[in-house]
Amino acid sequence: MNCNPSDPKGAGIVDVWQEIIPVRFGLIDRSDRLTLDAVFQFFQEAAICHAENLGVGREDMARTGQAWILSRMSVKVDRRPMYRDTVTVRSWPRGFEKLFAMRNFEIKDDSGESVIFGRSGWLIVDMEKRRPLRPQTVMDMLPQNEGLETFTPEENAACGLAEKNNLQKAAERKALYTDLDYNGHVNNVRYIQWIEDTLDLSLLEKTGKLRLDINYLNEILAGEKTDILSAKIADNAYAFEGRKENGQAAFRAELYLFN
Repeated sequence: MNCNPSDPKGAGIVDVWQEIIPVRFGLIDRSDRLTLDAVFQFFQEAAICHAENLGVGREDMARTGQAWILSRMSVKVDRRPMYRDTVTVRSWPRGFEKLFAMRNFEIKDDSGESVIFGRSGWLIVDMEKRRPLRPQTVMDMLPQNEGLETFTPEENAACGLAEKNNLQKAAERKALYTDLDYNGHVNNVRYIQWIEDTLDLSLLEKTGKLRLDINYLNEILAGEKTDILSAKIADNAYAFEGRKENGQAAFRAELYLFN
């Protein structure tokens, strides 16, 4: 069943959120293929819609003084869909691990083949105390979706990334209006764009298969400046860190380009 993002509860409660999306012109690069930041945008919107469908959306959580905060995400791309393709975006909750509420994602192409996979870890935060809460009370009420995995345990998806010591400054960003979301901090998708912008154009345009792991560590607020640090850590593999002026790491990421 395909779900309607304009009316998340209209089709009834669903264990797995699913919607069909065309790959439009603004979502591709010069290779005519879907960009990595567009993938993260698809996943963000699917997670928001499904949370609303399940009764744990933004307004529902706010009534209890809580909020969802994306903390970790791993995305594996086996093939990037092309301009004018129609893709099916799927998302579902998948239990919890320690303080993290887990959510999986998948994108299928026109033929129904799964070509992009995602796994994410979210914190449920007490907004007054600004502290994470144990996720069981919320996650126990949601579908468990046992067996619906997108990564194997050996792939270590949505895990903590170690700090790298050999990073060099590649760019500097100031958080401006278009970087910010409803919560007043830089949106998670924007970090992906910042990472993409530090790389040589040809690297991403030639790549059809890749993996990105990212940890969101500290929020970046309006007007704050962030240094984007990077280093090559292996053949076609790169590490990144966003470091705020006070020295705090805002995010860490590792990108692997396979072809």
